[in-house]
Amino acid sequence: MLPLADAYGRVATDLRVSLTDRCNLRCTYCMPPEGLDWMPDDQLLTNDELVRLVRIGVERLGIGSVRLTGGEPLLRQDLPQIIAAVADLTPRPTIALTTNGIGLARRAGDLKAAGLDRINVSLDTLDPARFQVMTRRRRHADVLAGIRAAKEAGLEPVKINSVLMRGLNDDEAPALVDWAGREGVQLRFIEQMPLDAQHGWRRDRMVTADEILASLAGHGLRPVAAEGTVRGSAPSELFRVGDTSQLVGVIASVSRPFCGACDRVRLTADGQIRNCLFSRTEDDLRTALRSGASDEEIAEQWVRAVAGKHPGHGINDPSFLQPDRPMSAIGG
Repeated sequence: MLPLADAYGRVATDLRVSLTDRCNLRCTYCMPPEGLDWMPDDQLLTNDELVRLVRIGVERLGIGSVRLTGGEPLLRQDLPQIIAAVADLTPRPTIALTTNGIGLARRAGDLKAAGLDRINVSLDTLDPARFQVMTRRRRHADVLAGIRAAKEAGLEPVKINSVLMRGLNDDEAPALVDWAGREGVQLRFIEQMPLDAQHGWRRDRMVTADEILASLAGHGLRPVAAEGTVRGSAPSELFRVGDTSQLVGVIASVSRPFCGACDRVRLTADGQIRNCLFSRTEDDLRTALRSGASDEEIAEQWVRAVAGKHPGHGINDPSFLQPDRPMSAIGG
């Protein structure tokens, strides 16, 4: 076993795998209304290539958790087969999925049966009209139906990812928390990150973790860390709502970076290794795959790539430059 260790003592055990750069929404903080030029099919990893890389990560490099992302991973009709192949690996990794929920209502049961363990669904607003403004699509009811189907399929706790945008939905934090409590799902607020295709992100327009927590002052939030729970490498800082069992998370990648505990590495849909969402460099495993490299050679290349991981994302440095790839092409 070759651990995916970097020069700062961090070991990557969590692999984020982008299955496609395509998406059926056009969220304002991700891409323009007309969408993007999608990757050509011949650049994308085949199923066999993708599963082989995940197998190398699990068997040789200590990967214990695999999260499937996009773009929108539900656009892959062969998603259950991919999940089943990953679930068949030894040792079996934990398998999670991040999705916008479009189409989840009819597929949640099959994904659970294939081996999916956990799911995160994006939902930024409870207002269908606002949803249309933020995503440029009228699919709000479909997302809610997908969340219900995920719960019924036993993919619990269903986690909900919400991004608050100034002037659009920044007043909804209390209502979202109340809704999550009634629905029995775990809500996580995520600070907007500089990963939009338009490169229009501005720090002074971002709703910060402090602002989110201030808006929830009436909910009696208490840090779970005060109860003795160790956060570890989890990106979400958890809070308990009063004396209830409800938990709310805040992922403050910009204002409260947690790079020092990061255990994640990313594989793009076209076979590039990225050490960070905000990396401006990648390491090409697809070429190695298609050039006949052995599992051992690919593993060694992967180890070298992670060894060069930077200490942090550098967003707060004046010299920070947004990555060329948008979130939809990187994977979450």
